[in-house]
Amino acid sequence: MTEEPVPVAAPRRVPLNNPANMLTAVRIVLVPVFVVFTAISETAGTGWRIAACLTFCVASATDFADGWIARRYQLVTSFGKVADPIADKALTGSALILLSAYDRLSWWVTGLILLREWGVTALRFWVIRYGIIPASRGGKLKTALQILAIAWLLWPVPAPFDAVGTWLMVAALLITMVTGADYVLQALRIRREALSRPGD
Repeated sequence: MTEEPVPVAAPRRVPLNNPANMLTAVRIVLVPVFVVFTAISETAGTGWRIAACLTFCVASATDFADGWIARRYQLVTSFGKVADPIADKALTGSALILLSAYDRLSWWVTGLILLREWGVTALRFWVIRYGIIPASRGGKLKTALQILAIAWLLWPVPAPFDAVGTWLMVAALLITMVTGADYVLQALRIRREALSRPGD
């Protein structure tokens, strides 16, 4: 007597149009809005500078929200994997470049941070066939410090408190470089371990 085959559940299909991806799309749309508000604020007064800062903060909040929603409700998609880091780099990169262009941040700071951000992205693609480099606590702290420092420099704070933004950016830069070095070591370890396995 033959046994009845056990039915195998079909793989769960995640719709492209889900809350996590929608938040990522919102962040992408907010990037040019933020850029325009920041450019206008240089000649149009404090109100536009506040609007630029708030736009940046809202866009940054979607970065934390979309990742949490995607993991919590298993809504990870190929679109999200690609679009999310692109949106992050576009938002942070445009903010840093604008701050340097308007003499609120040294260009060498912007250059180092952008070099690290795009370098880590390149590392992830370099080792993707061997494994995934997970986001570390240091990486999350780096992101939070960058957002806080950028928001402080964007907001029209009274002159006596300008130095706070500088120190926040110094802390963000230090964590950025330290975590960048850690990601390099992780990438090298993942690749070395993968190549040392029999059959690789």
